[in-house]
Amino acid sequence: MAGPNRGAINDKVAKLRRLVAEAQYEIVVMCDSDVRVTPDYLRIVVAPLADRNVGAVTCFYLPAHSQTLAENLQTIGMISDFYAGLLVGWQLEGINFALGATIGTSLERLAEFGGLQAIENQPGDDLLIGRLIAEHGHEVKLLPYTVKKLGGRHSIKELLAKRMRWMVVMKHMRRSAHFGLLFTQGLPWVLAAIVAHRSGGLALAYFGIYLGLRIAIAWSIGIRGLKQPGLRKVISLIPLWDALAFFIWLASLLRKNIEWRDGEYYIRDGMLVAASSRPVEK
Repeated sequence: MAGPNRGAINDKVAKLRRLVAEAQYEIVVMCDSDVRVTPDYLRIVVAPLADRNVGAVTCFYLPAHSQTLAENLQTIGMISDFYAGLLVGWQLEGINFALGATIGTSLERLAEFGGLQAIENQPGDDLLIGRLIAEHGHEVKLLPYTVKKLGGRHSIKELLAKRMRWMVVMKHMRRSAHFGLLFTQGLPWVLAAIVAHRSGGLALAYFGIYLGLRIAIAWSIGIRGLKQPGLRKVISLIPLWDALAFFIWLASLLRKNIEWRDGEYYIRDGMLVAASSRPVEK
């Protein structure tokens, strides 16, 4: 879609704002451009919105293909790490987020928090839409449906850049949750225990328990829940992903900028600021 963004930093949301303004009907469904769905998609997504208590719906997504090492790492990381965290958050505090792969809501619900123009200069727009709708007393429903995403990560560099962006955005949007990730990192804690005890038997036991629990998480979410074919082939990548995820988390503690859509940005007071317009710090 072409058109002016009126100077908004988040060009994606600026375009969505224009589309919503031109919408002819009350219900709107927003999704990423690389999403592929089944013929019954709209019926499944829209149906829960008939309940006035439901303010928005969202769903998980899965890669359409996993061929390269980077794509396989993305798949196992998403299922065993990212989705696991979201499901724990659901149990602790309910669903107060949405995922960009699918957000179904209404013009009325968007208007309650000021519309998309209220967030067009902020990062994490999909998460924000779900959070703001939930804060206005409406249920955000996670559907038992998954869409496919074509956008693969053909290189480790691309994968790490995307994960780093997520971590930096989380650090600014949910600082306590971001710090709390330290206590969910199983691999470094196991390695620290092995170094402390220096026992071959204990090392094997610690690592076996860690790996067994991590495989159980991936199995229950990816195979039992999401029915993801081929997950068995990449489940052995869990320790490698966990090591990468830990070092990305550490690096994000010091990282001040993010790279997004060929641009560089800083997050200041919850707002995106283009690096080229950021004042020089004295």
